[in-house]
Amino acid sequence: MDPRLYAPATQRNRQPILDVLSRVLPASGTVLEIASGTGEHAVWFAQHLRPLTWQTSDPDPEMRESIAAHAADAAPARLPHPLDIVARAASGPADAADAVVCINMIHIAPWEAALGLFAGAGRLLAQGAPLVLYGPFKRRGEHTAPSNAGFDESLRAQDPAWGVRDLDGEVVPAAEAEGFVLDEVVEMPANNLTVVFRKTGPQG
Repeated sequence: MDPRLYAPATQRNRQPILDVLSRVLPASGTVLEIASGTGEHAVWFAQHLRPLTWQTSDPDPEMRESIAAHAADAAPARLPHPLDIVARAASGPADAADAVVCINMIHIAPWEAALGLFAGAGRLLAQGAPLVLYGPFKRRGEHTAPSNAGFDESLRAQDPAWGVRDLDGEVVPAAEAEGFVLDEVVEMPANNLTVVFRKTGPQG
């Protein structure tokens, strides 16, 4: 069987996300992607953001298998073998990165995963390096669209620990606690946001 998995949203959002990443990521080095999912985003970004190395990761073995299969079809791209990283653990096999990217994770994971993401990125990144998040967010405690409110309700019905996070009241303070400052918020299609943080202190 073909191990490659596909997420329909990837085809719709990959170019808008790439447009932001091409501005905010460093010109070279290694990008660590947390919760890479199917691997489709990683292949697209690695192909279009050379010479960056795109280091994928996911805690799900099935997803890592899909990532590796997609990467095998994109041999020219710089895509090392996916790592087994659990975001909430705030640690893992990666020991350095020049940027961290996380797409569509913190609303479909317990809040501890977001806290671990910020702690782990704070350990890995040097001063000025970007941490980029993409997904739906509340602003100042309110949903940005009725569709996001419905999505939030459906997420919490699946798991009470999941849900659309409040950028201003939850996400930014958690990032600041690990040495990040909010640099940019970009409105994206389908009522999503790309949020760019920058590390304000040294690694660790």
